[in-house]
Amino acid sequence: MDSQTPIESSPVYKMTIDLNVLDHLGINLYSNIAAVLTEAVANAWDADAHEVKITIDVQDNHDFIEISDDGVGMTIKDMNEKYLHVGYRRRTSGTDTTSSGRPVMGRKGLGKLSLFSIAKEIEVQSAKDSERHGMVMNVDEIRRAVEEKAEYSPAPLPVDKIVVTKGTIIRLRKIKRPRISRSVATLKMQLARRFSIIGEQYDFKVIINDSPITIEDRGELKVVQFLWRLGETNIALPENNQLDEQRNLEPRDEAWDESWNVSGWLATSRFPKNLETEAGNLNAVVVLSRGRLIQENILDKLNDGRIFTKYLTGQIEADFLDATQESDIATSDRQRLQEDDTRYVSLLSFLKKQLSVIESQWNELRRKNEVEKAKQESPALKKWIDGLQPGFQKNAEQLVAKISSLTLEKKEDKTELLRHGILAFERMKLRGSTEELAHGVLDIEKLLVLLADRDSLEASLYRDIVKSRLEALKDFCKIVDDNDKEKVLQKYLFDHLWLLDPACERAAGSERIEQSLKTQFREFASDLNEDESKGRLDIRYKTSAGKHMIIELKRVKRIMRLPELQEQGQKYKSALQKCLESQGDKKPAIEIVFVLGKPVVESEEATLGRTYVEQTLAPLNARIVYYEEMIANAQKAYSEYLDQSKKMDTLDSILSSL
Repeated sequence: MDSQTPIESSPVYKMTIDLNVLDHLGINLYSNIAAVLTEAVANAWDADAHEVKITIDVQDNHDFIEISDDGVGMTIKDMNEKYLHVGYRRRTSGTDTTSSGRPVMGRKGLGKLSLFSIAKEIEVQSAKDSERHGMVMNVDEIRRAVEEKAEYSPAPLPVDKIVVTKGTIIRLRKIKRPRISRSVATLKMQLARRFSIIGEQYDFKVIINDSPITIEDRGELKVVQFLWRLGETNIALPENNQLDEQRNLEPRDEAWDESWNVSGWLATSRFPKNLETEAGNLNAVVVLSRGRLIQENILDKLNDGRIFTKYLTGQIEADFLDATQESDIATSDRQRLQEDDTRYVSLLSFLKKQLSVIESQWNELRRKNEVEKAKQESPALKKWIDGLQPGFQKNAEQLVAKISSLTLEKKEDKTELLRHGILAFERMKLRGSTEELAHGVLDIEKLLVLLADRDSLEASLYRDIVKSRLEALKDFCKIVDDNDKEKVLQKYLFDHLWLLDPACERAAGSERIEQSLKTQFREFASDLNEDESKGRLDIRYKTSAGKHMIIELKRVKRIMRLPELQEQGQKYKSALQKCLESQGDKKPAIEIVFVLGKPVVESEEATLGRTYVEQTLAPLNARIVYYEEMIANAQKAYSEYLDQSKKMDTLDSILSSL
């Protein structure tokens, strides 16, 4: 080819179509440079090119775009009869495959007019069969020819300007700036999504400003989390992708023609924001046929408002939409399809079914993967989930998955939300409403409302009871060990009567502390004797069951003799009985409890047995309780609380470790 020499004579070029179509099918049809470059790349593919180079240089004083390919090129005859013949239909004029067997992309013969939508001057050079030639088309000159109803003849390029040696070179000048505002990176992304035949697999390379378009440039394949394949689709994923799992979908529909095949893929990102790029939102499903774009976003046409579709992206390849033997359903710019065509309607129906399958799997996949990631990032969270009963684990995982998938600016905000979510979940376990929490979270606002509502129940839930009673036991043990005075013990036991007997419940309004027989009882019984009047009660209260209790506390190290207990018990009972009888209670039920630290003695050397002491005190309906015994009984009675405390201590540890 290098031995070719430019044609010395001045060839004549003729455009053989009414030029009014330029306004409707060229100059005003394409709105962006990506669509224009799509047509140029498709023409290079049809010319059996292996490499297409696009150079974009738009500056203040120099506007220039060049598209060159190493395809079969054109002779002057080819240029006139095919390239300049607007509306030339290659598929009906010959075969629908190229000489190398590629499926021909072009169909309407209008793509060449797209160049006029971004440039006022177009230069085309081509080389084939020892011919190297070129021409220049000018929009203003074309318009004048249209107005004069004259035939338009592009100007031949001077011989010294012809540089092509193989294939075709197209140069665009006098660029319309508003239509080429996209960056090179943006154009690479758009072209990568508009073709499925770019790459080594198809021996077809597209280069923009010395930078080859690769799978990396697609954008969406970097950020998808779950991917569903249609048919035997081979997807070369970019490096460092975020894909967690792949699955397969049924690529056929029973209602379809047997020749209709669909391939491609549908995928979801982890967050909707991952699909937002400088080139636009990739929350779209493009449809390709014969390896090139034929529908920019069919997702818009599905009118599916389900939440998961906000995470959706994908690429569908359906060659039957552009089958040569069928009518052409593509619009003039080949960016959209005629929506009333049976093939298009069937494709929409098919995709709706696939989306329903994807949604059911997406919910479960996201729960599983979000939870696994969260557990990997936080061993404490894993410990909490794994420690739950199987019946609660699924709801807990759903809650964690939804919180983890929320889009929050700060990681600490999500951690704090997880803490509140775990606390709310633990509270709601008692109410059997964990499912409400797991399924009721669609966004952060709803979650916060739900958590705020559960926070209001905190005071009445078991965790506070557990913590307060266990702390009380610890404090009481310390008081006993320190041999604090009776008054301190009395005050503490008054506030925590459950230590004496977990079944004790004080009747409302019955509490009395340090009650003096002289000041308290004389108001009701004037016949109290001097001893009765001088007596005093450590604690006296009426239980909710109607029994009156007198509790007398002794210091831990004080040694008591049995006659002392008998005398004191008789005095208390007599005084209280007179007071209650004066109020109309003729047969009051009175019980006396002596709280001691040491066994009862008869003399300094002789300790009395427990049974003997209680038999002696029985006529007074009195009994003794030792401090250590009281603590042991409380610990036994609240063993369940102790067990729960260990769990809550673990939960506290988990929450603090998040």
